[in-house]
Amino acid sequence: MDDDRIEKIRQRAYEIWQREGSIHGDHERHWHQAEMEIDREAALPLTADDALPETREIDSSDVLTVESLAMRTGISSGEAQELLDRLGNDRAAIEQAARTIQAKRRR
Repeated sequence: MDDDRIEKIRQRAYEIWQREGSIHGDHERHWHQAEMEIDREAALPLTADDALPETREIDSSDVLTVESLAMRTGISSGEAQELLDRLGNDRAAIEQAARTIQAKRRR
């Protein structure tokens, strides 16, 4: 395993632990879940247009969708969830809004 992948998995496992209430004892499950999520994200298309489903709709309640949007666009998970809640299921609008948030940060 390369160091970058291990660091991503470590960070994601920590985020899962926090999201689940910071209760100790499930570190192996958190690591395994993080490993699966990171590997799944690595297999995602590189551009938003490549990732658009034919219906151009997504389910805002899907945690992996929120995390994937955040990772792809460089915004926080909270910002990603807010966009999904506010913009409904139009993936193109969500992706554009996420890129706008990230661009404003760079200024």
